Amino acid sequence: MAYLIPVVIILALIYNSIKVLMEYERGVIFFLGKFQQVKGPGVIIVIPVLQRMMRVNLQTITMDVPTQDVITRDNVSVKVNAVIFFRVVDPQRAMLAVQDYLYSTSQIAQTTLRSVLGQSQLDELLSKREEINVELQRIIDQQTEPWGVKVSVVEVKNVDLKRCCGPSRNRRKPSASAARR
Repeated sequence: MAYLIPVVIILALIYNSIKVLMEYERGVIFFLGKFQQVKGPGVIIVIPVLQRMMRVNLQTITMDVPTQDVITRDNVSVKVNAVIFFRVVDPQRAMLAVQDYLYSTSQIAQTTLRSVLGQSQLDELLSKREEINVELQRIIDQQTEPWGVKVSVVEVKNVDLKRCCGPSRNRRKPSASAARR
């Protein structure tokens, strides 16, 4: 009976040290807080307390870029949203170079969308969408490359003209003669 407690503790340590990574995952291993290595798919042994493993998904991530208010070069207000497809190509840099690569990629995509579309005229925005998509992809990929993230596609989904005038402005004001009646 006295040996039961140590056996349970040893079994718990063994259970917590065995990790299984799927084919599309990598484990970034830290030894006492310092980067040690990246381990591939399959069964991974992690020494409890001394080592810690962070999982990184290598699958392509589809991220919706929220609707952005943009003022084009010809001073037209539009609402634009997009979708971005990216994946982690270097798990070590994705964990070490940036705190949260998902959030950071989202923020870069939003600011780049506003910046690039703000340099275009409305006519270009509507007629040269493919060229704008390629330029967005190139800029976002260039900015996320140090994080080990590869942006494969950026697509502008919707371009909506903002209504600059409320319903009260669309109505004609009554003329002075009509107001006297």
